[in-house]
Amino acid sequence: MLKQVTPLVLIAAVTACSSPVERRQANGGDEYTNVKVQPALIIPEGLNTPTYSKEYDIPKLNPKVDDKFVGKLLDIRPPLQVLPMAEGTHVEESGDNIKIVVESIDNDVDLKQELYTVLKNYLTSQSISVLSEDYDKGLIETDWIESEEVIDSSLWGSDDIYLLRQRYQFEVDVRPHGRSGNIVINLLDHEESFDGKQQDIILSGEDKRRYTIDMLNNAVAYMSVKRAQAIKAKRLRESLGIDVNVVKGALASVEGEAAEQSYWLADAPFQRTWDRLRIVLPEMGFEIVDMDSNKGLYYIEVSDDSGFWSSLWSEKQLPVEEGSYRMLLKEGDSEDKTRIYLHDSEDKPLDNIVVEAVYEGFSELMQEDRKVR
Repeated sequence: MLKQVTPLVLIAAVTACSSPVERRQANGGDEYTNVKVQPALIIPEGLNTPTYSKEYDIPKLNPKVDDKFVGKLLDIRPPLQVLPMAEGTHVEESGDNIKIVVESIDNDVDLKQELYTVLKNYLTSQSISVLSEDYDKGLIETDWIESEEVIDSSLWGSDDIYLLRQRYQFEVDVRPHGRSGNIVINLLDHEESFDGKQQDIILSGEDKRRYTIDMLNNAVAYMSVKRAQAIKAKRLRESLGIDVNVVKGALASVEGEAAEQSYWLADAPFQRTWDRLRIVLPEMGFEIVDMDSNKGLYYIEVSDDSGFWSSLWSEKQLPVEEGSYRMLLKEGDSEDKTRIYLHDSEDKPLDNIVVEAVYEGFSELMQEDRKVR
């Protein structure tokens, strides 16, 4: 039965197509592999041995070099380059496997879960089946990945197909601190066939690196897109304002008893509130001298020449005097709430009247939406 073909296919059918095996081989013959080493020139007794030039001497091979890769077995293609395109990635190479080191870009996201999910989603997007997986060990093993290429197209018969089949293993390893980890890829199985006949292919270490680099580059490119989307989404979340309410402390019911401390309650988790304060505090005229996120402490300085205070209070006395202060963050009754306390340099709570007086200007800045750049 005559096939329906386009002019482009007809042109391809007329021109000779080279197979993937031929593309990795040098053009021309490989007669040099059959060269015989001639014995050294025999100098008759009584004559001087001539001086030989060493200009064309072939250097000895490194002991690690596999000397069987010559002629048709030698791959002349240039090596592929690992492209750590995703945010927070760089490369480590060793042996036949390639390692991409990945740094965490969001403390709120579990790095191992992120990497494992990205790899699974990448394989799904390429219609690559997973043969086995083990999340605890961070292993993902693919099923056979097949790639067909038409070498010779016939109008009346079947096409000659070159088939490449491979299986890979991805390994995700995250360090105990959770801030960095790596992805290692290995080529498990490799088969090539032409027109249904198995090809006798011997893969060198460079061949394996070429295939694994190509596969890993595709996975990292997918990760780059997903991380860029995650970063933009995080910036958008962080640009949104945070509602803040003042919780007024109760007066002492008994003489001599300390009154409850007034504080601000932010409608956001600890980390987001902490990050927001790094922007808002300088805008309020609070100079951040030091900080300790583990203790939830900002060490701040206040001066009376701040534009914020003068615009808010005009000619009135400033609600906060010059000097050193501490801002203390604590998790609220739920994970999506954060309490904010204002203390003096000796870590004693400020008067409730001061905390409540500063609230209006402070809450306006915390609730203000910011532009995403």
